[in-house]
Order: sequence, then C-alpha cells, then structure tokens
Amino acid sequence: MVIVSDGSTDGTDNLVRKYASDNPWIDLLRMPERTERHFAGKVHAFKAGYDKAKDLNPDVVGNLDADVSIEPDHFQYLLSKFAENPTRRRRIAFQRRIATIRLPLFEYRERLGGCQLFRRECYEAIGGYTPVKGGGIDHIAVVSARMKGWKTRTFTDKVCIHHRTMGTASEAR
Repeated sequence: MVIVSDGSTDGTDNLVRKYASDNPWIDLLRMPERTERHFAGKVHAFKAGYDKAKDLNPDVVGNLDADVSIEPDHFQYLLSKFAENPTRRRRIAFQRRIATIRLPLFEYRERLGGCQLFRRECYEAIGGYTPVKGGGIDHIAVVSARMKGWKTRTFTDKVCIHHRTMGTASEAR
C-alpha cells in the first residue's frame, strides 16, 4: 500500500511512519509541499503513488482521502462488488459517495473522490485523473469511464464520513 502525503501539515506523515514501522507493506511517499491549494495536486500525488505501485500489477486501484472515516469492512465490501462482476466484457468501475451527508448536487460531486476505486484497466483507459485546479476530478473520471464504455456504480449502503467541512481546506493545511 502506498500512502502519498501531498504536502499537508496535519500530522499525516508521522501517523503513517508510526504504522509503517510495524507494517512493511505500508510505504509513505512524500510529495513536495505546494505553495497553492488546488485539486491538480491530488492528481499528481495519486499518479506518483500509482507509478510506485503499478509494477505490482494490481487488479484494482483507488484512493482514500486522509480526512475520511470508513467502516472496518469498507474495502472488503467494495472488492466483493468487483468480484461479483469479474468479466472483462462487463467493465465496471466503482465509486463511493459520502452516504451520511445530504448535499446539493454540485457539492455531492466534489465529495465523490474521498474514496474511489477503479479496475486498473479502467484507470489506464481514461488516462488517470485529469489535473483540474478547481476540482471535480472524481466526476471527470466517472464521466470519462462511461465515455469509454465502462459502467460505474455508487454504493450508499456503507457509511463513509468526510470530516472536513466543504470549503475549509485552506484552514487544514
């Protein structure tokens, strides 16, 4: 597992180092600090992590933001959904939305990316995430996947909580 720290100053690095010392399968990749907050930074961080892990030839790749809490069986549940649809003819990418928060559509889209999984084939077919300063990279990925013939799914029966209030990111650096 590659955990990418993209320049935040919230203690993520120390927490990851603590767990990595007892779990050799955890690898911390520290990105340079950015002078400006923008969603392209998340794209570059994800790509750096993907490039580090892609030689493992994973079937599924994904991201989980550090300020998101999930249930203990969250990834087991999502991976079981991939296993239920194993054929390459039925291409499927999965995304998670924050099920505990009711938001207007434009904010809902911003929060899709807190946890998003792809079949590796799908991620590579869409060229990965598109670096866009203003956000929406998760939505662009979903639309791109659909345009390439992949089916996408959102599951709302598992709880996923985003701890940061929308629009407060500059306060959390």
